[in-house]
Amino acid sequence: MRSAARIPILLLCLLSVLTGAASAQTAAVAGPSTADKARILTYIHSNWDVLARSMSSCKSVVDSKVTTTPILYLPVGMETPPEVLSMEKECKVEVRALPRKIAHMGDVTVAEVPQEGLLYLPHPYVVPGGRFNEMYGWDSYFIVLGLIEDKRTDLARDMIENFFFEIENYGSVLNANRTYYLTRSQPPFLTSMIRDLYEHPAGKPVTRAWLARAYGYAKQDYTVWTSAPHLAGDTGLARYSDLGNGPVPEMADDSAYYTDVIRWLLAHPNVKAGYLIDGPQNPTPQEAEDLSKTSCDVRISKVCAGAWVDGHRLTAAFYRGDRAMRESGFDTSFRFGPFSGSTDHYAPVCLNSLLYKYERDMEHFALLLGRNAEAATWRRRAAARKATINRLMWNPKKGMFFDYDFVNAQQSTYNYATTFYPMWAGLATHEQAAELRLHLPLLERAGGLATSDFDSGTQWDLPFGWAPTTWLTVKGLADYGFSPDATRIATNFSQTVLENFLRDGTIREKYNVVSGSANVEVATGYKSNVVGFGWTNGVYLEMNRLLADAARRLSAASLYRNFDPEPVAYQSRIAFVPPRNHSRSHRRDRRKNPSPILSTRTDQRAMPQL
Repeated sequence: MRSAARIPILLLCLLSVLTGAASAQTAAVAGPSTADKARILTYIHSNWDVLARSMSSCKSVVDSKVTTTPILYLPVGMETPPEVLSMEKECKVEVRALPRKIAHMGDVTVAEVPQEGLLYLPHPYVVPGGRFNEMYGWDSYFIVLGLIEDKRTDLARDMIENFFFEIENYGSVLNANRTYYLTRSQPPFLTSMIRDLYEHPAGKPVTRAWLARAYGYAKQDYTVWTSAPHLAGDTGLARYSDLGNGPVPEMADDSAYYTDVIRWLLAHPNVKAGYLIDGPQNPTPQEAEDLSKTSCDVRISKVCAGAWVDGHRLTAAFYRGDRAMRESGFDTSFRFGPFSGSTDHYAPVCLNSLLYKYERDMEHFALLLGRNAEAATWRRRAAARKATINRLMWNPKKGMFFDYDFVNAQQSTYNYATTFYPMWAGLATHEQAAELRLHLPLLERAGGLATSDFDSGTQWDLPFGWAPTTWLTVKGLADYGFSPDATRIATNFSQTVLENFLRDGTIREKYNVVSGSANVEVATGYKSNVVGFGWTNGVYLEMNRLLADAARRLSAASLYRNFDPEPVAYQSRIAFVPPRNHSRSHRRDRRKNPSPILSTRTDQRAMPQL
């Protein structure tokens, strides 16, 4: 009887899946109106200039993250450029030199530059927007893609030239051009930027001499990721790591973040993360000295001094992981433990996929430059990294890539959008790509691709979707021939961006892809949804081109006829259970958008075992 009773339920579940998938496909075919698309494209075209900064603009030195008087720092020994002299007078900005020459990242510490300021860059650049008023490392890749697509190649080249300047004068591609970022980088997309500019058919021609110069800078920056402290133990892989200590200064404008982390840990005593120690709120000189080793230095950091709750402080190990998380760009999620406090213990799929592509790009550049011996070296490096990634990160039973905890010698179990990076990087075999494609339903939602299937209350987990991870997934799927999946996800995310733009006239840094809304509710971490937004603008243009190319290749009818049902068949294998512990807002979202993809238990998956 029980077995017989289950049959109608399973049939209803499968019918729901098929109906929802068909509805999503119909919506994709309908598409936005020409007038609506024209409005958002016009906004993006004009927004590049709104987000542009240079050393001749007063708005470049503004930093809402700290409250100090604006200071512009020049590399030591550099003569003050004329535009900086004008800025000094017009913007009432103080111009200083860094304490000494920087050959490697970390040669000058944040403690040696106690008054935060902007780091000089010689060329104009585009910022993400809002509180992010600097040229960021990985944001810039997606911005450069948009600029090239928009035929703003001069500005795209200027940004790449700024990265060369950073490598030469600040030791590496930085997280961003502020003094408090001198100790960390961001995901390595430099060769991808160089290659897109060099090879883009609509771009302004770039000379072979420029490519040779770019190759030299990229080689120099590569060493950042293949030397300490970025080595993931003896695995041969890389990890994220920051050379600084204690809480990051840029969190001064969100003084509640670290105290929120402490409160969460106290409220969840069964989570044995080891991130808390006992500590006084107002330590004596000796206690302060002790805390500088076990936690952070209250004598030099206001953020550290305030990070105290009910006799507890965060450990120095947590702060090391917290800083590494910020280098990863994924701040914050629970991917590497609560609030990713153990990021530095992992060799991430994303970073090592990027480095594999970096090595393959360098091989390509070397061949173009006639440096065959160097090309062979880069080819061997890429092959070795690929073999190690497959050995340590590919899980054949689950058919997915997972981050590798090299401290405990085990794979993570956290489902995350970076599992698709190996497709974008060209690392995955066709068999692996086919397996990965079957797991799209774990993360795909009606409004796009969520970063994870665990709702931690932080911005880089469910229910949020972001332009960069969505684009890398879409591009990877398209490159491996899964065009219907790429088109579907690109359509849904683009529609989410467009609908919210038509509602309030803005483009945002992230979206709730469950509800399809830009109105986000983040419990801990960055709680705002910044307007701008550089990388979303760039990705929208890339997706617009991809969808236009797909439309030219196929009519709407043939696209529907060729819809591949395998993801739907996979979806039917995921258990359907009533949602548990959903907030009212999530229940509202489910009523508004009863997609079958939203009905699986992956929405409220238990927190992965730490």
